[in-house]
Amino acid sequence: MQERIYNPKDIESKWQRFWEEHKSFEPHNIDLQKKKKYILSMFPYPSGAIHMGHVRNYCIGDALARYYRQNGFNVLHPMGWDAFGMPAENAAIKHKTHPKVWTYSNIDAMRKELKSLGLSFSKEREFATSDEVYTKFEQAFFIQMWEKGLIYRKQAYLNWCPNDKTILANEQVIEGKCWRCDTPVVQKQMSQYYIKITAYAEELLGCLDELEGHWPPQVLNMQRNWIGKSRGLNFAFSLSADSVLGDIKELEVFTTRPDTIYGVTYCAIAPEHPIVQYLVENKLLDSHIIESIERIKNTAARERAQSEKLGFDLGIKVIHPLTQEELPVWVANFVLMDYGSGAVMSVPMHDERDFEFAKKYDLPLKCVLTDKADSQGLDSKNNEQDTYLEGYFEEGYLINSGEFSGLHSTEAKPRIIAHFENLGRGKGIINYRLRDWGVSRQRYWGAPIPMVHCEYCGIVPESFAHLPITLPDDVNIDGEGNPLDKHPTWRDCICPKCGRKARRETDTMDTFVQSSWYFLRYTTPKDMWEKEAFDKAHLAYWLNVDEYIGGIEHAILHLLYARFFTKVLRDLGYIEISEPFANLLTQGMVLKAGAKMSKSKGNVVNPNDIIARYGADTARLFILFAAPPTRELEWNDSAVEGAYRFLKRLYERTRYIESMRKKPTIAHDTLTKNEQYARQKVYEALQKSYDIFNKKQSGYAFNTLIAASMEAFNALNEQENTQVWSEGYFVLLHILEPIVPHICWELSEQYFGRANFEPIAIDENALSKQSVVYAITINGKKRAEMEVALDVSEKQIIAQAKAHVAKWLENAHIRKEIIVPNKLVNFVLG
Repeated sequence: MQERIYNPKDIESKWQRFWEEHKSFEPHNIDLQKKKKYILSMFPYPSGAIHMGHVRNYCIGDALARYYRQNGFNVLHPMGWDAFGMPAENAAIKHKTHPKVWTYSNIDAMRKELKSLGLSFSKEREFATSDEVYTKFEQAFFIQMWEKGLIYRKQAYLNWCPNDKTILANEQVIEGKCWRCDTPVVQKQMSQYYIKITAYAEELLGCLDELEGHWPPQVLNMQRNWIGKSRGLNFAFSLSADSVLGDIKELEVFTTRPDTIYGVTYCAIAPEHPIVQYLVENKLLDSHIIESIERIKNTAARERAQSEKLGFDLGIKVIHPLTQEELPVWVANFVLMDYGSGAVMSVPMHDERDFEFAKKYDLPLKCVLTDKADSQGLDSKNNEQDTYLEGYFEEGYLINSGEFSGLHSTEAKPRIIAHFENLGRGKGIINYRLRDWGVSRQRYWGAPIPMVHCEYCGIVPESFAHLPITLPDDVNIDGEGNPLDKHPTWRDCICPKCGRKARRETDTMDTFVQSSWYFLRYTTPKDMWEKEAFDKAHLAYWLNVDEYIGGIEHAILHLLYARFFTKVLRDLGYIEISEPFANLLTQGMVLKAGAKMSKSKGNVVNPNDIIARYGADTARLFILFAAPPTRELEWNDSAVEGAYRFLKRLYERTRYIESMRKKPTIAHDTLTKNEQYARQKVYEALQKSYDIFNKKQSGYAFNTLIAASMEAFNALNEQENTQVWSEGYFVLLHILEPIVPHICWELSEQYFGRANFEPIAIDENALSKQSVVYAITINGKKRAEMEVALDVSEKQIIAQAKAHVAKWLENAHIRKEIIVPNKLVNFVLG
């Protein structure tokens, strides 16, 4: 027989052409009664090259999609491009090209790279979020949300580069400076559009309970913490008589720890607070303090959080609402204006941040909590500043708290809130850490915000009939400001309300908007995209997404915004579901030499190099075999070689296969021991496949499935029965097709006419064991193993085990005989 040579390049190009020509992976658009699966991997930014993180993400999703196709499901497995964003503008400046040209050429390059992996994506559902037909409906959603009161405009502080005259994202501010020109960044107040995500805070939080068991626990916790629901007390400190500042007579605060109210020794406010503004504008502070406050204001929030605590006494006092004590007011860099009222009551003995600030500036410390239940005797006398130098930051029992002393925090909190309400000095409220979503971006390459500024009508939405508002192509992108501001023929327009001359909004949308509804767009066939955002029949059929796969780095913002958009579009009448993703799989990172793969670390493994050398199936096999999908995967060159060698053996050792169109029927009891063992291993692998894909084993542990398949293949090699050999290949190619499709389609065509890509029943006779192997240990150390029939008694097992290890038992006293059924016999000598 002529030797077979495994040539992955020829095999893979052949089947990729076949799949494309036959539209093998397109979902059925007519039969919407068939059982369905919607498998979705998070779409990429078109950077121009795929990396191993992409390979891992898409191979996981592809394995699921192929498995469900095998099992008769109508599968939607789409791919698209998250195409807007700042990198395209940066590339335009660097390479003197247009962002649109750069983006779409990168899409073409990446599409070819993904095709080379044999991924079973629908070609007819593909789109880029920069496509005008996508922007059209996104702008329509924006207008509808504006009309519903879910979008508003207000002033906000943004990172501004004075040199480049442009707004910077937080990620572009490096140690307080512009990432490109190294100019110190300042905070500039500008008008911004905000989406009112806080209106859905409670529903976003409550619906997380429905996702328990379907989403990773850490993702659910991260979402809960980001939303940050808290119950507390909202109240105001009155300014002392000689501290009243014009119309400002009180300082409003919110606290989740009303049990510490008696421990307040100062108040801290943000540099942007109206009190600070009043003092600065009226020159009531020293010039050096004003200069320092301006420096704090010009520091981004993230930089402030990482900086040393800094503050200044403003020279004004407020009155404690319960004790009537006068307390100083400080401006502090750790207080942010966009959280609560921009002011906090500071309890240094029971808050680590307040404690650090108070110790630096020698502010009073007052202990009002202890971990001792019998705390009545600790009041007043033991309240000296130096008694509790380290602070106590947990809940506990109140001391030095008037009528509330002796209560535990859990009991004291509602009692103190009720006390404030009875006095008319405060109110118990629910607050959220979540803030409304600022979506304005002062850049060109984004979806234009469809609003018009009219001198007579104010800010009005564009007419639906004029959508989409498209970007002009004739722009000069030089990095200085927003090119749309400098384009009069695009910027100048007619007010859709009064018909007078007006100016178009030049801000574009945050790219998170585009990725917040793309998964809904895939459900509708492409020939309907011009007319409507979604087709309701197809939406109802395909939703929810059955399996959503992506990196843990998207656990908060993308998933939160996608969940929010789903609820908004439901309320706008587009869809009926409330949660988009039924199940979520967050794959681990791909590492090399202990570090995340990245160009900055110089440790990139190019998938194209792997494919060129070994083939796509080797890349797919390695990436799914090296670690379970949710774990980090460390790159290993020798393991890649090992994956290739297995596929080479699988292809070349087919000498005993007989061609057939269906799986043979084999009388298991008539086979030899080796033949029975080979069939047992084959069907154990098939059983594992069913268990893993149907979630009877958690986490889609493809690595264990591949290991079982390799073990079955090795067992086949130990026998020469052509029927067992043929049946084994028939089943193994079925199991492995979702993982290494090209080689499986090739061998299946040669020998089985691809008939083995239909569901295969498990032969229970092959799985029924007649015997089991016991390990024999002495004092826990393995000395031998033996095969024992399943119907043998424990007494017989002990006797056989003693015979196997007789030489170690000579002249020894057996103190204990231990049997672990079907696994182990241990003799304890003493």
